[in-house]
Amino acid sequence: MQPLIDVSALAPLLRREPPPILLDVRWHLGGPPGIEAYRHGHLPGAVFVDLDDDVAGPPGPAGRHPLPKPADFEAAMRRAGVTGDRLVVVYDDADSTAAARVWWTLRYFGHERVRVLDGGYRAWTEAKRPVTTEDPTVKPGDFIARPGRLPLLDAEGAGDLAHGGVLLDARAAERYRGEVEPVDPVAGHIPGAVSAPTMGNVGVDGRFLPAGLLRERFAKLGATDAVDVGTYCGSGVTAAHEILALTVAGVPAALYVGSWSNWVADPDNPVATGDS
Repeated sequence: MQPLIDVSALAPLLRREPPPILLDVRWHLGGPPGIEAYRHGHLPGAVFVDLDDDVAGPPGPAGRHPLPKPADFEAAMRRAGVTGDRLVVVYDDADSTAAARVWWTLRYFGHERVRVLDGGYRAWTEAKRPVTTEDPTVKPGDFIARPGRLPLLDAEGAGDLAHGGVLLDARAAERYRGEVEPVDPVAGHIPGAVSAPTMGNVGVDGRFLPAGLLRERFAKLGATDAVDVGTYCGSGVTAAHEILALTVAGVPAALYVGSWSNWVADPDNPVATGDS
């Protein structure tokens, strides 16, 4: 299944029975809670999902957004009405950085029919589609979490891949170079990793670039379907966005969920700075 859906394709689906399950995952690192944006307006029928509480485990040495326990994720998705056989469409404000993490996590735990609304809430409202402030009535879902359906990397695997394949660093270039580090205690990057800021995957409107342009972008970075590819970021959120872009481009890749926040938790892990 194609991982993206646009507004014009989603709108008629919402008029069918049963409609897709809509998950609103608006989230801002260090910003106001996404639930506030949801209460001010959301797609009709959408259920709010909290990225920190529902899509990640507690922060710690495993990272700031480690994988949730299967039982916890299953319960969260059932509360949101997710079933195993119904299409799920996930959206955030615009650029899909948070929505991609929900897309990836659902896919990792075995859901086969998940798509991200390209352009998110902004694209929906710019198209003059209806929004609401009403909370939907949610019938509990029957989703069963079956982990292991997408490839993962741990710290050792990420370090090896940086030298034996292609490991993409999805953070902003200045964080990769070690010039700034607003969140984690150590600045820099995994030695051998390639800088690939995830905002290069989308246009100014938050929509993903066409598949051909994404393939060109990743090929210039050495990431093609002919080599082993992995991604990481600060805590495994924007790295999932990189996985989504790579999927659009036709390049399979593994996610280092713990990412930089897990890497620097071990003082024995080497750190590189600068452009190389």
